[in-house]
Parts: sequence; structure tokens; C-alpha cells
Amino acid sequence: MNDRYRTIMPSRNGDGSALGGLGAYEDSAITEDRPADFVPSLVSLGFFKAALRRSAWFWCLAAVAGLIVGLGAYLVTPHPYQASTTLLLPLGPNTDISTQTATSEVMADNQATAQSRPVAGLVIRNLELRQSVSSFLSSYSTTAVTDRVFVITASASSSDQAVLRANAVATAFLQVRADELLNEQKLTRESLEQQIGQVNQDISSFNSQISRLSAESVSPAQQSQLSSLQAKRSQETTTLTALKQALVSEQTNTQPTIAADAEGAVVLSGATPLPHSRLKPLLLYAVIGLLAGVVLGVGVVLIRTLVSDRLRQRDDIAQALGAPVKLSVARVRPSRRATARDPDIQRIAAYLDRAVPTDSRHAAALAVVPVDDPRAAALSLVSLALSRAQQGEQVVLADLATGAPAARLLGFRQRGVSTVSGHDNRLILAVPEEDDVLPPTGPLGRAQVQGSPFTDAVTTASARADLLLTLATLNVSLGGDHLSTWATDAVAVITAGRSSWTTISAVGEMIRLSGTRLVSAVLIGADDSDESLGVTYTPDSHEVEAPL
Repeated sequence: MNDRYRTIMPSRNGDGSALGGLGAYEDSAITEDRPADFVPSLVSLGFFKAALRRSAWFWCLAAVAGLIVGLGAYLVTPHPYQASTTLLLPLGPNTDISTQTATSEVMADNQATAQSRPVAGLVIRNLELRQSVSSFLSSYSTTAVTDRVFVITASASSSDQAVLRANAVATAFLQVRADELLNEQKLTRESLEQQIGQVNQDISSFNSQISRLSAESVSPAQQSQLSSLQAKRSQETTTLTALKQALVSEQTNTQPTIAADAEGAVVLSGATPLPHSRLKPLLLYAVIGLLAGVVLGVGVVLIRTLVSDRLRQRDDIAQALGAPVKLSVARVRPSRRATARDPDIQRIAAYLDRAVPTDSRHAAALAVVPVDDPRAAALSLVSLALSRAQQGEQVVLADLATGAPAARLLGFRQRGVSTVSGHDNRLILAVPEEDDVLPPTGPLGRAQVQGSPFTDAVTTASARADLLLTLATLNVSLGGDHLSTWATDAVAVITAGRSSWTTISAVGEMIRLSGTRLVSAVLIGADDSDESLGVTYTPDSHEVEAPL
């Protein structure tokens, strides 16, 4: 067997037989030196479910907070009324209705015009609104339903204002669109007239050059130049004819068509209010806030669970403590009435009863060492002490824990050694003085340590006792050497998720260094998803060591 490990020998009765109540776990190996590269148990879906159940109050509170924030956002966010109007727009004289690209461009142009700054500025002037052009542009929207059907939707603080604005936007849009069409036609006509004028100038220049060359004696070179000028004049004349025809066509055909197009846009339906529901946005904001709160709360719980160094799994705690976890119970809510009513407290007390060592020469001595919360351990130990006293045994209960929780459960405030009334004087309570600098020594260490009045009183009481029970919290700054003077065996009580590896390991080391045998651990608040056994393993074989 590896020298770094030792086994806990099974407790035995007076006839040498093993104490059956402790079971096979008594043979589990206990590591005195834990591996430095310890890796906690793998995280599973059940692990996360257990974390969510434990922290249900937190993420439920986050969900409620999200709901409140969502409702608050609804109250501070404006929910304007809306109204819409529908327009019928001609396609224009130059639009090829057989081409999908052309109609799409027309729809895009109409939307761009409707949501342009000139339209918004015209509405602001017409309605005398005290609003910027940019903010007004964001208060209405346009939708091209088809290449000819156009919908304008406006928002405002009231239904009447929404209708007024929708109609004003439609009127301004039709006006701006008509002005753009007329301006386009005007620019086209002016461009044709400008081109005609330029061509006339070019023809006049060619005529002058041709007349000058014709009046002179014509050389071969001049004849070639004359022919070139005459050809250019003929080309310009053709161009002039085409431009004049285009201008005539523009004046006789296109201009009336554009005017008719500008005047042909009509309002199919005047602005009408859209349905306005307060309940729908309220529910929407509430649901969004609730979901955001749940997601945030669950995320915080899961991240906190992943990064936490607090141990919960039985195997992790056993490895840190160097002793097996032989009993695990659900969460305990300590109270004075829980001693007789909480089944988990009774279960812990029954296990401690079985863990009491049996020695015919001395009074049995067991120490219960709470690693974190001493209240559940105190309840269990008081329950055991009362049960043994009622069975006719003389019991000494020493409360060395911070705050004396066991004494408080029994209703004692004074310090020292006293008899608990109502139990046939068979239960003696020992509580050290508050001004003691160091933890007091017990009756098992009289030969090595100078006794104190408190120790003398406890020794006298223990001499007639059948059982000595000790509740002791250990402090790394004071050490745990005194523990061996109170008990031969110790059981650690650990609350899941309350202590780190370092804390649990330190308590286990202090118990072993004191010379007290660390029997096992009791885990409170164990997760249902934890399927580990809570035993210690050898680092080589990863198997439970056999008993010596």
C-alpha cells in the first residue's frame, strides 16, 4: 500500500466484531495528501438544473425585475396613433410597363420623393409645425404596394393629428411630384432649344466659310476643304431638322402627357385612423422584459456556477477532506423546533449515533466538526444527546463552536459546566468562557496539558459519563491540537456550495494533525443530480483501497 495513504479501521464492539451500522464505507481509504492537480467533477446538464433549482429565487427575481423594467419602458415610450392614406399614381409617359426593372425604378423613385426633405419641409410649413425636418421624416412611412398604388402612413400623438398629417403628406407629395415632372419637361424643352441654337450657329459658321472659299479661286486643297464644309453643313442641317421635330413633339405630345400625368395622380382613399391598441404593446413590452430578465438571471446563475470554487459533489468533497462522505441529506433549515420534526436532522443524528466509537475502558467520545454552518450540526448533536440521555445514559455535551449554537438550542446563556434540567440530570452541558484566548483542552488530555477550572469541571463530569459529545469549529489561525483532548473520533459536517477546496482540506488536515481519527463527513444540501459516491481513491488505480 502506498505510504501516503492510510485506512480508517472499522469501529468494533466490545466482542471485537465490526460495528455494523457504519457499513462497508468504514473500509474506504483516506488520503492524507491530496493530489495538487485535482480536477473537479465534470459539469453535466443535471448539474446546471440543480444550480437553477438552488438559485430559483435569484433568476425569478431577475425575471420580475425584467418585467418591471419592461412595463416602465412602456410607460416612458410614446405610443403614437397612426393613420394611412392610399394614392393612385400614373406610371409616366416614358415608362415601359412591360419591363419589370422600369416599374421597380418608378416605385423606388416615388418612395424617395415621398420621403424627401422637400416634402417634409412643405408639410411643416403648411401645418405650421414646430418640428425639424429630420424628426418629421421619421414620423411617417411610405409603401409602394404596386407600381401604381402608394400608401402613406403617418404617426402623431392623437388620432386627429395622425389623419391631418397623413393627408398633408399626401398633398405635399403629389405637389412635389407634379413640380418635378413639370421641371423635368421644362428642362427637356430648354435643352432642345439650346441644342437648336447651337446647331444654327454651327450652320451659320459653315455657310460663312463656304461663301468665302467659293468667292476665291479654288485650288485642289481648297476644293477638298469646301467639300468637307458642305458635308458638315448638310449633317448639321439634318440634326437641326431632327431637333426641331423633337421640340415640336415635346410641345405637342409629351408636354400635355406630362401635365396630364402630374394632374392624374389621385387619392384613392383619404386618411383613416389605424386600429390603436394599448394592450398589445403593453403585453409585448412585458414579455420582452420578462424574457430578458429570465435570460439574464439564468446566465448569471450558470456563469457563477461555472466559475465558483465552492464544492458540491460528494467525490470532490471527499477528495478535499480526505475522508468519505457517508451520509448526504437535503437542505436543512435550522430552528429550535427542527430537532424533533426535521427528518434530515434525525437522519444525521442517527448516523452520528452509529459513528460513536465503542470502548469498554473509557466513555465514548465523538466530535462533530462543522466546516461552515454550525447550526445544522448543533441540531443533530443536541438531538443525539437528548436521545441518549432519555435512554438512561450519562451524556456530556461540550459546545466549543463559535457562538455556542448547541447551548442556545437548549436555552442556556451562561458559560461553564451545568446540568440540563428535565432529563433526570443525565445531560451535562459544557460551554467554555468567552474570554478564553485559546480553545480549552478536554478531559482526554489531562496528562499532557495543564488543566483549567473549566477542564477540571468537564473531567469530573466525564468521569461518570457514558458518552462525551463535542461540537467544535476549527480555526486555522489557532489550529486544532485541542481536538484530540475531547474526542478520539470526529465527523465533519459540510454544507454543499458553502466551502472551497482549500477550506475543506484545511479542516481535514487539522483534524488529522491533532491525532483525532477523521471517520467521515456528512454533506448537507446535496444535489439530486450528484451521482458520485463520495469516497476517496488511490491516485494510481483509481479504485477504493482495501482495508488493512
